[in-house]
Amino acid sequence: MEYRTLSNGVKMPQLGYGTLQISNKDAESCVLDAIDCGYRLIDTASSYFNEEGIGNAIRKLHVPRSEFFITTKVWVQDSGYDYTLKAFNTSLEKLGLDYVDLYLIHQPYGDYYGSYKAMEELYKEGKVRAIGVCNFSAERFMDLYMNVDIKPMINQIELHPFFQQDSLVDVLDCYNCQVEAWGPLNEGQKDIFDNEVLRAIADKYHKTVSQVILRWHIQNGYIAIPKSTHYNRIKENMDIWDFTLDEDDFTQIKQLDIGYSEIIDYQCYTSAKWFNKLKIHE
Repeated sequence: MEYRTLSNGVKMPQLGYGTLQISNKDAESCVLDAIDCGYRLIDTASSYFNEEGIGNAIRKLHVPRSEFFITTKVWVQDSGYDYTLKAFNTSLEKLGLDYVDLYLIHQPYGDYYGSYKAMEELYKEGKVRAIGVCNFSAERFMDLYMNVDIKPMINQIELHPFFQQDSLVDVLDCYNCQVEAWGPLNEGQKDIFDNEVLRAIADKYHKTVSQVILRWHIQNGYIAIPKSTHYNRIKENMDIWDFTLDEDDFTQIKQLDIGYSEIIDYQCYTSAKWFNKLKIHE
């Protein structure tokens, strides 16, 4: 396993296990499979409704807590200072942990300034080892960065060969904020696993397309959290440490960038409207 060092010196595994759309019922067995395959970074969120299952998996293993890197997130419905503190304590209880390694603002909407203030306090109290954001565009990240005491250490964003986000990555690099890719395999969309360019590169190394894509993330210095509920694919996604993409591979993959997301546009007003409708607190 390779690691990225966050701005506060905390080391974070570069490859983790994502749990979006895994039910609480299935989360325990899936996370146990992931841990068996070598994963130690586990990514969840309050809005995934599977924190209890993940906590159950962690408690079943005779693995020191210090070996795990657990991430969870505060949802839009819990934005704001007081609601975030309450939501964090709920997540901690469901996970059955004394602290989490990384706490993130899940969406760039609502009172995320209030949420971030609460996260700064949790960080100072030692209840979280690192804090950051998800899905923040360059201007939203910069505005937050310049108005908080503890700078965001992570921005978890959609990032894969079809949506490479170079300009945002450049901004994050300038301010020592690590890039974490959600949907690193584009959620299987746009026939990514049958792409001719990626298949040719995979054949070259006797690897699968998913392994090539994840290796591309690793060599770019990104953290990636692929998700699967199938043991063989969970294992396959971890088996990426015995080959290295070359310059020609990177040149070819660069040409695959279409420059926009086909999953969600966070800078579209309808996205902001939809997410804010999910808030339950007034």
